[in-house]
Amino acid sequence: MSQRLAEMMDQLRQEYVRVMQDTGQHEPYITAHRVCQQKLNLPPRALAELIADDPKLLSARASQLVEDPAEVDNPSVGVIVTSNICAAALEGLLAVAVNREWLEVDSEDRILVDAWELDNVPAVKSIDYSDVEGGPDLSGGTSQLSVLFNAAEKAYLKQLSEAAHDAYQLALQVSSDYVVFAPNDLAPLIVENPLLLGLRADDLVDEELFEGDPPAGLIISAHLTEMLLQQLLELAQEQGALAMDGSGQLIVPDSDEDSPTLH
Repeated sequence: MSQRLAEMMDQLRQEYVRVMQDTGQHEPYITAHRVCQQKLNLPPRALAELIADDPKLLSARASQLVEDPAEVDNPSVGVIVTSNICAAALEGLLAVAVNREWLEVDSEDRILVDAWELDNVPAVKSIDYSDVEGGPDLSGGTSQLSVLFNAAEKAYLKQLSEAAHDAYQLALQVSSDYVVFAPNDLAPLIVENPLLLGLRADDLVDEELFEGDPPAGLIISAHLTEMLLQQLLELAQEQGALAMDGSGQLIVPDSDEDSPTLH
């Protein structure tokens, strides 16, 4: 856990104790849940900075932790990460409640929460992480993402000049070779482009490999791979290595997939 996240958790604990004491120590579970949602649903740029300090957060999976009904089926990367942070924080606050005797535990040390509280937890409304001014910088700039894509383009053009008949397969290979997957490499890209937090799995990740629950970072990698692939295919078309049909769609060999999933 990064120092920034540790400090946030400590401030959260202090806020929880203060609110409970001010409200007469009632509804310990609902109060803990409310405090977590109010303090930890970070806006895109703040969440990007937190991830930069602790890239391991990109290993988070939805794992039935997403509470917003609108996000359950296909949550964004930002919602996946914040849901995991909130779940961990809630567990910590309930431990505080037990220590202060606001909640009890049973013989197996399971925390006992009144059924009324569980039935009346406030509805969760997640932040829209796709609502960020600007978008990913992919064109000719000096951002890390544009530098990465430009390097991939140069490598692709070199290979294309030697095997133009393999334009599509070369695009697949180069897009896979150049897109980053490690959380430590993805975190700086997210800081530069917080809109990446709004990406969703969208069937780009092999469901069987991750049981329909891919890590947040891999969702970003899958989209970057697809974005780079499309950019390279357009480059191939400009070079005359791929043609377009009457509707303006690129024509690729029948044996190839138009939208490969990330395995």
